[in-house]
Amino acid sequence: MDPASLRAAVEAAIAAAAPGTDVSRLAADRPLREQVDLDSLDWLNVVAALGERLGIAIPEADYGRLETLEAIVGYLAPRVEHPGSPTAPASAELPDARHLVHGTEVEVRPMRADDKPLEADFVRRLSSESRYGRFMATVRELSPAKLAYLTEVDQVRHVALVAVVDPGGTPAIVGVVRYVVDPAGRNCEFAIAIDDGWHHSGLAGILMGHLVEVARARGLEAMEGFVLAANSAMLHLAHQLGFASHHDPGDRDTVRVALDLRHR
Repeated sequence: MDPASLRAAVEAAIAAAAPGTDVSRLAADRPLREQVDLDSLDWLNVVAALGERLGIAIPEADYGRLETLEAIVGYLAPRVEHPGSPTAPASAELPDARHLVHGTEVEVRPMRADDKPLEADFVRRLSSESRYGRFMATVRELSPAKLAYLTEVDQVRHVALVAVVDPGGTPAIVGVVRYVVDPAGRNCEFAIAIDDGWHHSGLAGILMGHLVEVARARGLEAMEGFVLAANSAMLHLAHQLGFASHHDPGDRDTVRVALDLRHR
């Protein structure tokens, strides 16, 4: 595949993740994160889409080499000549469980496409601090494209679970947890958000426990995530779940946490 076709494939993957982006204006030599407003899970989705579109596996260790359009095209060019076959994670049952949390019944179930109004309302209710902890941004209203990405998940490479309460017949999401599988089909990156009124209730641990079990049952090898260094509660929970913390000396704001799913 020639460089122009490879660039077009990269631009198509970015446009799918961020429909409002004018990909024709992207500078080839500038970091894409400075030009396109996407969070870390979105970028992981872009890489996964590229791997699937081109029929190659892109190892997680190489993600740091994919900062610019120029770098991505240069990385992909020799690999599309000898494509690998990215594997898909095996299927496994998703939870549909009920838990009593502080006297309130909470249903944990898979995210559905028709959860868009509940998801939008959930994000609106989050405090600025909680929104920043989840999205690394303080935006209050999700765009239609972002809302679709968060709710229209395939539950294979992108798994999302919600915690729902139904006081007086008015259902509301009070927690969301998800992971996205890397292009090689071996590891995944997670993200979690909890309604501010449910912090310190144990709900985060319940959701993460379900998510870890799904990933492990599907044969994934590792799960990782990025936590704000100031979020001591999440770092403590990660430690309780067996995640190891990795501090990047060049980044004091976030901590990478990783769990080896091959061992309980």
